[in-house]
Amino acid sequence: MTDITIMLLEESDMEALFRFEVENRAYFESMVPSRGDGYYNFEQFKSIQQEILKEQNDGALYMYLIKGHDHRIIGRVNLVSIVRGIFNKAELGYRIGKNHAGKGYATRAVALVLQEAICRHKLHRIEAGTALDNIGSQVVLIKNGFQFMGRSHQFIYQNGDWQDSVNFEKVLDESYR
Repeated sequence: MTDITIMLLEESDMEALFRFEVENRAYFESMVPSRGDGYYNFEQFKSIQQEILKEQNDGALYMYLIKGHDHRIIGRVNLVSIVRGIFNKAELGYRIGKNHAGKGYATRAVALVLQEAICRHKLHRIEAGTALDNIGSQVVLIKNGFQFMGRSHQFIYQNGDWQDSVNFEKVLDESYR
């Protein structure tokens, strides 16, 4: 597998990220709910990403770009819904572009973001959910040490139908330092 890097989203990434999202729209929307047509208007997209950058600067979320050896975006891996207190936690999300799916990039990107989660962001628990039939995503989580926690019934609304979610968690420890 080709080496990848993850890098926090920056203002300078907007055009490349927009192209990545537009190129993969149909592929992503076959698996997750649509973000709507407005998301694919560059000015609106840029406004959304600028708001994300503000939240990232405040520590409310962390949006990483997955880049290949040629520095092109091949996916995203994100830590969102961050809760801070005695036990700091976040929700994990990721997506790999159609041309790069099935090559191990998601597994490696999740491993890298788990290192960032504990060392840089001081998080203790990471939660993730997948669609019931998204076996590939479940394998990515299991390969990274996530434990199955249960199933939420009729949790994801997609293409006019409610779908169940399979839920996982990982408690981070010192081995990620």
